Amino acid sequence: MTDTDLAPHELRILVAVADAGGFSAGAEVLDLTQSAVSHSVRGSERKIGAVLFERGRSGARPTPAGEKAVAYARRILRLLDVFVAEVREAARSETMQEPEGTLRIAAFRSIALHVLPPVLQRLRARYPRIEPQVRIVRELGRGGAGEVADGRSDLAIVTLDGAQLPAGLVASGLFEESYSLVHPAGHPAPRSLPLVDWAENCGSYTRAWWEAQDWIPKATIEAEDDGAVLSLVNGGHGMAIMPALSLIGAPDSIEITDLGPERPTRRVGYVTTPELAASAAVRALVRELRAAGSAHHRHEEPAPLTGHHHAHSA
Repeated sequence: MTDTDLAPHELRILVAVADAGGFSAGAEVLDLTQSAVSHSVRGSERKIGAVLFERGRSGARPTPAGEKAVAYARRILRLLDVFVAEVREAARSETMQEPEGTLRIAAFRSIALHVLPPVLQRLRARYPRIEPQVRIVRELGRGGAGEVADGRSDLAIVTLDGAQLPAGLVASGLFEESYSLVHPAGHPAPRSLPLVDWAENCGSYTRAWWEAQDWIPKATIEAEDDGAVLSLVNGGHGMAIMPALSLIGAPDSIEITDLGPERPTRRVGYVTTPELAASAAVRALVRELRAAGSAHHRHEEPAPLTGHHHAHSA
């Protein structure tokens, strides 16, 4: 190891200080003294040649260089965990090989509610030594891809259309998801209703279609998420343009109308790192996700929709 190399315990200290928001709090998490943590961070800064934390009365927060260092530290520490699991698996006989260990998954709300439960059920049944952990992450800003880039998740299920991936990640598509017009059942002129929308629904995958529609007003009502949008539409407060996954389990009082052959769609896929993409646990999850994606493609919807679903164009 050269004078500029950081040892795993130094990386763990950087992550702990960043996550805990200070040297004292990080030391408590790691069961170390504050002076030991401060000494380690100063040593890491000296080796890297950059200030990694801004110190203040309220604690310590990463500088821009520190944010980058902590993100890489998380990813390196995760690879060390995967390294041990993968080598142990390789050491077993072929008949005994089985993926194992924690698998950290980030997903947006409708995926976490409607796609992941059966996928994880099959994954657990086939590979009981894998321990999935799921975080729901909003598709805003850096979204799920940012979770992977920052080392907080091993794989994220995201919308890929127009997405600018952080450097060093790989992505692959799983399925296309169609949008429909949603409005109170039986309304004589649903297009005249106010638009109910939520921030995550403003992606580039729908923007071009929206801009071509002269009947859709700017959002009159902004909701927190797609579940709140459905509740508002169900209450008669407006109409919405929503993706298929968000409409699973919609009540009969909501009418779902097809938007025709030019309807907007979004591409759902996954993002991971090149190293983790080769790990047994991530490969096992991807196989289950692809099976679910194939079922989605065959049936157009991932599960039968309740409520009224009209095949004609709106």
